[in-house]
Amino acid sequence: MTSTSQPVQIAFDIGGTFTDFVLQDPTNGGMRFWKVPSTPDDPSRAVLSGLSDLLDESGVQGADVGVILHATTVATNAIIERKGPKTAFITTQGFRDILIMGRQKRYDTFDIYLTKPMPLVDRKDVLEVDERIDVFGETVKSIDPASLEGVVNTITEGGYESAAIAFIHAYADGSHERAVRDAIADKHPDMPISISSEVSPKMREFERFSTTLANAYVKPVVENYLGNLEGALKERGIESDIFIMQSNAGLVPPELARDMPIRIVESGPAAGVMMCGVIGREEGKQNMLTFDMGGTTAKLGAIDGGEPAVMATFEVAMINCRPGSGIPLNISAVELLEIGAGGGSIARTDLGLIAVGPESAGADPGPICYGQGGTEPTVTDANLVLGYLNPDYFNGGAMSLDRAAAEEGIRRVIADPLGINVGEAAWGIHTIANANMERAMRVVSVERGRDPRDYTLVSFGGAGPVHTTRIARSLGIPEIIIPYGAGVGSAVGLLEADNKIDATLTRVTRIRPDAATDIAAVYEELEARVAADLARLGRSETPRWSRYAYMRYVGQGYERKVDLPDGPIDAGYPDKISDVFIESYLRNYGFTDPDAEIEAIDWYLVATIPSNYDALHRFESAGEEGESFVVGSRDAYFPELDGYMECDVIDRYRLRAGDTFDGPAIIEERESTTLVLPGDVVTVSSSGHMVIKVGYED
Repeated sequence: MTSTSQPVQIAFDIGGTFTDFVLQDPTNGGMRFWKVPSTPDDPSRAVLSGLSDLLDESGVQGADVGVILHATTVATNAIIERKGPKTAFITTQGFRDILIMGRQKRYDTFDIYLTKPMPLVDRKDVLEVDERIDVFGETVKSIDPASLEGVVNTITEGGYESAAIAFIHAYADGSHERAVRDAIADKHPDMPISISSEVSPKMREFERFSTTLANAYVKPVVENYLGNLEGALKERGIESDIFIMQSNAGLVPPELARDMPIRIVESGPAAGVMMCGVIGREEGKQNMLTFDMGGTTAKLGAIDGGEPAVMATFEVAMINCRPGSGIPLNISAVELLEIGAGGGSIARTDLGLIAVGPESAGADPGPICYGQGGTEPTVTDANLVLGYLNPDYFNGGAMSLDRAAAEEGIRRVIADPLGINVGEAAWGIHTIANANMERAMRVVSVERGRDPRDYTLVSFGGAGPVHTTRIARSLGIPEIIIPYGAGVGSAVGLLEADNKIDATLTRVTRIRPDAATDIAAVYEELEARVAADLARLGRSETPRWSRYAYMRYVGQGYERKVDLPDGPIDAGYPDKISDVFIESYLRNYGFTDPDAEIEAIDWYLVATIPSNYDALHRFESAGEEGESFVVGSRDAYFPELDGYMECDVIDRYRLRAGDTFDGPAIIEERESTTLVLPGDVVTVSSSGHMVIKVGYED
């Protein structure tokens, strides 16, 4: 249980359909969950509404709240929906088309209608400066004054609200970028300006250019959002510390999020994976696949060896989960794959078949059954018709669902055009949604070298536990964990997160016996960068340091991530690096090349300051000894049992540690519903999580 000396914490995660809240009260160590519909036109409205309800329900005053932890999709949405301000992109003369050309790869070789996301700015908004620095950081051509003056004048006349500067080889020397930034700032002191040597000081110009532009594109959006949020919280009497979740699952104060908003693009999903890591430690699981399905999207990730998998580059706005189809971002992020598959995903017919998503009804108007004006059937409508959802207990009874309207919508759009009944149509929608998520799960697991049969699946989000058992069966996953508080899992993850700062740079370095001096110089520079951000973090504790690098054999085109040894960087350190690289390479590829030289390309340093809060006290059963947790029954669709059949309805809050039961069953809680299939066996762990042993009976 938490110490009473600790303040009340509130965590909230803004999703596309719902905004989730968790309040941790140190006076009793308990947690209170809350969920309200999101307000896409102004996310702060849902935040204030939910906070008011939560504080009133818990009896906590705004002044008693010591810490606010927040995950948001505002940066992601600005990129996907192209709702950023007019932004100028400034680059080296002759390279204005890099963003359009990309890598000149087709993510689907045989798709003759293949489309790729266009850059965040039009070509006319790409400006050029006559300058050049080479790969070694040497000046080939100084900045041409007339060229620079022309760029500054164009920005003035064009009404730009933000600017990104990314020059060729600026990762090796950013002096030209800084000079141009200063020249623009002289004329436009209030304009946010992002430069690649600070945002993403790494080689490979396409990814670096794309990342820097995205940072500039979302910067005014994030600044405006955080300003409004802070103002709204103060109006509610909450003047507590605020921390924002980054894509690397670390928390930072708003000022750091404002400077580098690109780091919070995967804010909410990262918090969910963080929560799964904690659950793994509680349940003794080292390898887990994570599945977070909300109303708008599904997010899939992985935990290997007890730690969330981290990637150096990821893509947003991907098409059909295909690598190379999205906008690349060079930032450290928890490994995630996000697809347009949620409870609000819209179903339709396409060439005589059922298709689902990626379009979503979102929070406004939402699914037909919400009764808010939605006219197109969704996954939620289908799950209601199939009997999986309780129309009188959706979101704890805060919303009442209209089953008759859902049936009529499915009949009109799906059943009648295809000549099938409504139940078959609803099952088709549910099945297609599962197939979409199964395909994404295969990308995260099989295509990335993970055997799903060796992993436990952690499922959360408002919609995830309804779908997870069938996905697990399709992939051969033997075990599922449904966490306590699954419906607000990402918000819970925020309470578990640490403060984390990372830094990276490119320094191509041959790993030879005499390389220690060069490696030490790299980490001295990285430590200086991290130290500047740590000072702004406001924590005096000594951080936990970790190092890793992306390495390869000389001559190879791409690298793999290698965790580097701790300790002093002395004369023996290059040999230690070589050893861990060879071990990693052998483990993944089954062979090594003893005659080839090894080199490191990108170097990383991570500083972590653990949360100074005690472990959370989550699980509190309302069930009495000997009291039945079965509270009723209803008909639900189980094709395994030839259609609709009556099954038990179980109250999640009456379950006690050690309780066990068999499927089929439906488990209800305020924020989510869990579907248990015939042949599955559910056991409640000592931590209050439901562990499902997946059966395979027909």
